[in-house]
Amino acid sequence: MLGQVINRLEESVLCVLLVAMTLLVFFETLLRFGFNTGLLWAEEATLYLGAWMVLFGASYGVKVNAHIGVDAFVKLLPDGPRRGAGIIAVTGCLIYCCIFTYGAWVYLSKMHMISIELNDIPIEKWIAQSILLIGFVLLLIRFLQLLWKIIKNESQGFEFIDEAKESMHLAEELKDDASTDAKSTTSGDRS
Repeated sequence: MLGQVINRLEESVLCVLLVAMTLLVFFETLLRFGFNTGLLWAEEATLYLGAWMVLFGASYGVKVNAHIGVDAFVKLLPDGPRRGAGIIAVTGCLIYCCIFTYGAWVYLSKMHMISIELNDIPIEKWIAQSILLIGFVLLLIRFLQLLWKIIKNESQGFEFIDEAKESMHLAEELKDDASTDAKSTTSGDRS
């Protein structure tokens, strides 16, 4: 139950960020090219909305296996070594996230201490840039969940999207649709 609430919250936050950024860019473009004016703060707001969307979305991408990776070599390995490679890869990701989480904490604490505001929006910089810490903490959680799945033998590692297989599947569907259309056109000509 709690997991579903968190999943919905994540998806909702990503949707709100995407909609807000899209509407802001659309409105700013309309003002700039339609009325030869604009919003002074729109570019900075769009930049930060995009940063929030990317860093928040990275952890969501790990959760839903949406990241693209090269796993041709790993797929050749038997199950045991494949799990070992998965543990090594996830451990590397955890180390990376720990380094960036620590760096984000140090940076944000200094920004909080000196209380600088954004250039065009009256918000303190540390608040707008807090996604650095939030995003990497969320990534840490996702990688820990994946590591736990590997340890419990529920997963063998990252389950990347196989673009080649997906592309071939789409090509087959298009081929089937084209042959169905050709058959229906041919049978329609005979009537």
